[in-house]
Amino acid sequence: MFYWVVKAILGPFLAIVFRPWAEGTENVPREGPAILASNHLSFSDHFFGPLPLPRKVTFLAKAEYFTGRGLKGLVSKAFFRGVGQIPVDRAGGQASERALWTGLRVLSEGRLLGIYPEGTRTPDGRLYRGKTGVARLALESGAPVIPCAMVGTFEFMPSGKLRPRLRIRPGVRFGKPLDFSRYAGLETDRLILRAVTDEIMYALMELSGQEYVDEYAQQAKMRARADRKLHLAGDRPQIKTGSGGDGS
Repeated sequence: MFYWVVKAILGPFLAIVFRPWAEGTENVPREGPAILASNHLSFSDHFFGPLPLPRKVTFLAKAEYFTGRGLKGLVSKAFFRGVGQIPVDRAGGQASERALWTGLRVLSEGRLLGIYPEGTRTPDGRLYRGKTGVARLALESGAPVIPCAMVGTFEFMPSGKLRPRLRIRPGVRFGKPLDFSRYAGLETDRLILRAVTDEIMYALMELSGQEYVDEYAQQAKMRARADRKLHLAGDRPQIKTGSGGDGS
């Protein structure tokens, strides 16, 4: 209920203030299980992606949204739990398996499942390599995958920024459903999982117009952090040691 209350209150406000646009909403089935696979440009994707759809979207959201501290953490936790989003531990291993089974449960209930195949927000606006969890969900559930391309939200609200840029109109494009029933029974084949994932990412690239990078976004972020540390270390003044003029 809270999901629809929030949408009823926020929907008109977002529409009037930010003038978001949407294309291809007819490609999203009105009932039955389906996977909404989206690129991830900004925190605002959580709002502008589901906004034009008449169905509730249950997203697998990163666990950090539910564990933050202070007022910001409390508000984040209350909001994401209130709208029925599901926390996912991105540590890998058993945590990833639990996330997969949670997604399959949502689909078995005939619901619309939202997922970000990149696993995290893009660091620079480009589209990064998808993780194969979305392929496993598609093959094990038999549900169609609807590519969902967020457009302009990276410029609208870049990572780390709280104030949106009003001159940017955020948008979303929904592509034609992708049917992977031809791969039924092959959900343990790693090559098939990679091929399915790459097909989904290619569809997202076509819809969004983003440049594609064949690297995981998390790896790019880690490398960027390491580069910043090296840069900062290089900027520190060096303390010279050696003999002084007094022979010491």
